[in-house]
Amino acid sequence: MGRVLALDLGEVRIGLAISDPLGITANPLEPLMCAGVRKDLERLVGLVREHGVVTVVVGLPLLLSGEEGQGATAARRFAARLRESLGDVDVELWDERLTTVQAERTLISANVKRRKRRQVVDGFAAVLILENYLDSRRTTGSGS
Repeated sequence: MGRVLALDLGEVRIGLAISDPLGITANPLEPLMCAGVRKDLERLVGLVREHGVVTVVVGLPLLLSGEEGQGATAARRFAARLRESLGDVDVELWDERLTTVQAERTLISANVKRRKRRQVVDGFAAVLILENYLDSRRTTGSGS
C-alpha cells in the first residue's frame, strides 16, 4: 500500500498524520504552522518525499448537511495545488465532518488542559481523518 499522509487544513496550523508503510496505523506528526500557500506546499512536498508517501488525504470540511461551504472550496483549491506540486503522488479529498469536534471531545475527556489541546487537536483530527480513510480502504478492499 505505501505510506499515506493526512492533512487537517486550518488557518493557523495544518494538522498532519502519517500511516505506517502497510497502512495499518496512523500517527500524528508535528503540525505545520501556516506560512502562506506557496511555503506550505513546499514543506508538504518535502515531507511527502522524505517519508515516501504514496497518497495524501486532504480533509474536506463539509457542512453537516453534506453541502460544501467556504472551507470545502478552500480545501479543494489547496488539494488541486498540491496535486500539481506532487505530480506522481495521489491526492484525495476525504470527508472530515466533525473530526475536529471529536478530537476536541476526546482530549477533554482525557483531561488534557486547554493550552495543550490547542497544540495537539489538529494532529489528532488528522489521525482521525487518516484512520477513517484507512478503515474504508480495508473494508472496500481497495487497499490490497
